Amino acid sequence: MERQPLWTRNFTILTLGTVISMLGNAISGFALSLLILDYTGSTLLYAIFMVVYNLPKIIMPSIAGPYLDRFSRTKVIWSLDYLSAGLYLIIFFLLQGGVFNYALLLFLCIIIGTIDSVYLVAYDSLYPMLISEGNYAKAYSISSMIYPLSALMVPVASWCYEHVGLTPLFLFNAATFAIAATFETQIRLKETQVSSTQERYSLSRYRDDFKQGISYLKQEKGLLVITAYFVVSTMVGNGVSTLILPYFKSQESLGVMTYTWVMGCSVFGRLVGGIVHYRFRYPTAKKFAIAFFVYIMSALIDASYLFTPVLLMMLLQFISGLICVTSFNIRISSTQNYVPNEMRGRFNGTFQMLTTAGAIFGQLLAGALGDILPIRPIVVVMNAVSITAAILIMYRGRNHVKPIYNVDI
Repeated sequence: MERQPLWTRNFTILTLGTVISMLGNAISGFALSLLILDYTGSTLLYAIFMVVYNLPKIIMPSIAGPYLDRFSRTKVIWSLDYLSAGLYLIIFFLLQGGVFNYALLLFLCIIIGTIDSVYLVAYDSLYPMLISEGNYAKAYSISSMIYPLSALMVPVASWCYEHVGLTPLFLFNAATFAIAATFETQIRLKETQVSSTQERYSLSRYRDDFKQGISYLKQEKGLLVITAYFVVSTMVGNGVSTLILPYFKSQESLGVMTYTWVMGCSVFGRLVGGIVHYRFRYPTAKKFAIAFFVYIMSALIDASYLFTPVLLMMLLQFISGLICVTSFNIRISSTQNYVPNEMRGRFNGTFQMLTTAGAIFGQLLAGALGDILPIRPIVVVMNAVSITAAILIMYRGRNHVKPIYNVDI
C-alpha cells in the first residue's frame, strides 16, 4: 500500500513554526547566559539562575500532562509562544530603558522555565497527531535535525554580542516567537482527546486523571523499562556534559575553542544522522538491537574520547552524534506511536519529570565530584554506570521493549 505524504498542511505549519521559534530560542538562551554573567560578574549567581530555570521542569510536566489529555494541545502551544514573545519583549524594554534587576529577571526565568516545560509536553503530545500513517520514523528524523540547525545560530548571536550588543537579540527572539505562534494558529486538527462532555473539569477529576497516568505507566512494563533506563542515561549524560567544558578549560593544550570544535562535530553528526534517518528505513525487526548497540557504543565513546588526540576526539564525537540521533528517533517515534493519544500527555509529562530529575541529580553529583577528583576518571565511571544500566535494565527487559521498538512506523 502506498504511504501517505508526510508534508501535510498541519505538519508543515508546525515544523516551520518550530524551526523559527527554535532559532530565536537558541539565541535567547545564549543571550540570557551572557546577560547574567555581564551584569553580575558572579558564577554563583549564574549557577542559581540555571537551577531556577530548570526547577519547573521537575514539577510542571507531570502537572500539565493530565490537562493536556483533556484540552486542546494546539491552543496551548500557540498561547505559550505568544506568552514567550511578550516576556522577551518585556526583557527588551527593561534593557532598552537601562533597567536591570536580578531578582526580577530571576522571576521571569521561573516563568520561562515553566513555559518551556509545559510547551515540551504539549509539543511531544501533539506532534504524533500531525504525522500521516507510516511516516513516524521519517517525521522524527525531521524533528531531530531542528536542534543541530538551531545550534548554528549561536555563532550569529556571538557576533551580534560583539558588534551590536545583547538588547536587540531579545527583540529578535520576541519576533520569532510571535511569528511561530501565528503560524501555529493556522493548524486545523480535530483533537480526539478533547473532552466532549460539558462536565466542569474539577480538581477531583484532575486527580483521577493524574492517578490513571501513573497506573498506566506501572502496567506498561515496556514503557516502564524505557523510562527507568533513560532516567539513568540522562543522569549520566548531563553529569558528564557538566564536566567537559571545565576539563577543556583546565588543559593548556585544549581550551575553550577546542571544546567548541569538538562539540560542534557532535552537532554536525546529529544533523547528518537525521538526514540519513530521513532517507533510509532501518529493518523493523532490528530496531531494538540497533538502539541497544548505540546505548553501549555511545557510552564507550564518551568514556574514552578525552584520552585521545584532538582530531580523534572530533571524529569520535561526530560518530557519537551520528549514532545517537538514530537511537533517539527509534525511541521517541516508537513510544509516541505506542502510547494512546488520550494518555500521551500524562506519559510524556511523567517521562519528562523523571528524566529531568535524573539530569539535575547527575549535574549536582558530577559538579561535586569534579571539585575533589580528576575529571576523566569520573567520566569513565559514570559511563560505566550507563553501560551497566543498559544491560541490567534495557537488555533484561528486552522482551517488553521489543514490541514497542520493533514496529514498522
